[in-house]
Amino acid sequence: MFETLIKDAQSFVRTLSRNNTRDWFHAHMPNYDAKLRDPAKALLEEMTRPLASLTGYPVTTKLFRPHRDVRFSKDKTPYTTHLHMMWQVQSGTRQNPALFFGINATEVTVATGMMEFNKDVLGDWRKMVDVDGGYIAGKINAAKAKGFAPWEPTLKRVPAPYAKDHAHGDLLRHKGLVIGGHPDLSGDLVANLRTAYGDIWPVSDILIGVAETPTL
Repeated sequence: MFETLIKDAQSFVRTLSRNNTRDWFHAHMPNYDAKLRDPAKALLEEMTRPLASLTGYPVTTKLFRPHRDVRFSKDKTPYTTHLHMMWQVQSGTRQNPALFFGINATEVTVATGMMEFNKDVLGDWRKMVDVDGGYIAGKINAAKAKGFAPWEPTLKRVPAPYAKDHAHGDLLRHKGLVIGGHPDLSGDLVANLRTAYGDIWPVSDILIGVAETPTL
């Protein structure tokens, strides 16, 4: 059911970007439902078992709505020009990582992580980086070697009380950590997604460890 999801989604959002109105979307909603929404839901369900096996935890699914929240935006176009979904990992810790999959007009995005750490998790993240930043950097570098990279850190400077020239200052500048990329998913979509998530999951596995037990 989802074999042509990427191609169909990219075709739809390209056209939507030129006709981003409620009238156009409502007129083409049957096509959206048949070619994007329903196949995306099928893919979410199909990947649930392999991702639970990969992570070691149950996962729940979410397909993001196509509607934009325009209340505080200068851009009042009503619909997003991408298809986004995620699997939330139910780790039972203070904060759960997620596995993200997105399709826009020109590329796909595969990612995992925590977009913004809870306050207490942020503190423990910094403590872990300070003590064992080399281990974290090693996992990130392994994913980089396979074409993935962390999103840019939020902070421009290393936060106090850590030294400005801290060996892992780049990691300390993160207030959340997501690693992802744009892999080639042509062919067997499920198999390719399993491979891609396998390449980047070790980074989120570290985050679960950070969120699991408060540092004394």
